[in-house]
Amino acid sequence: MPSAQSPFTSTILPIGVPRLAAHPNVVTAVLVGRTDPITLEHEDVSVTGDVLLVRPGIVHSVRVSERGADVIFLNGLVFPFDAPLAVVLKGSLERLARRSLGGDPGATEELRARLAFATAPLPPKIVEIVRTMQADPMRRVTQGELVRYLGMERTRALRCFKASTGLTFRRFKLWSALQHAAVSMAGRELVRTAAIDAGFADTAHLSRVFSSVFGLPPSVAIAALGEQGAGTARRVD
Repeated sequence: MPSAQSPFTSTILPIGVPRLAAHPNVVTAVLVGRTDPITLEHEDVSVTGDVLLVRPGIVHSVRVSERGADVIFLNGLVFPFDAPLAVVLKGSLERLARRSLGGDPGATEELRARLAFATAPLPPKIVEIVRTMQADPMRRVTQGELVRYLGMERTRALRCFKASTGLTFRRFKLWSALQHAAVSMAGRELVRTAAIDAGFADTAHLSRVFSSVFGLPPSVAIAALGEQGAGTARRVD
């Protein structure tokens, strides 16, 4: 179960637009409507609620009210329910999610702990690798370094990493870089600068990945940050 020493960060991003195009979440996420319920749709399945825990890897679209919503990406947390798309969080879990968005890092950690009953402990060596990769996306940890550090044959090392983090080694590096870029852009960094600093080839590369992962291009996301009611992207360590 993740603890206060968990290497995983939890990234908080605002949604200032009324709809997100179809996209799959990379990791387990919590969607919180600011004033009204949110609706997730996948084929003939839809889930509506004020606070939703969303299963990763399922292509879905999102409808929110004009005031928008916010999302907490809980890296490294296994989706703990059998629901095919999402579950509605209520009571103490809903309150923890809202406190987390209000800037309470303790609430984020408690929310993680309450939802972590399906998440296995991380091997100590994986903990250190994850910390290194998340701290600096430009620190391009290679498969060779992973193999040497774990002391395993390549295929076994890659399988160990995926089993521990829920993502392939390559996907984890891309996701860490994308979070870094998203937070930089929310801090008014130029898209070009954010892309290069996070290790993307160029602005077009970042834009393609951003759109496929979040359901909207970075230009739209940045514009929404300046609108009334929009929040600020940040990472909770």
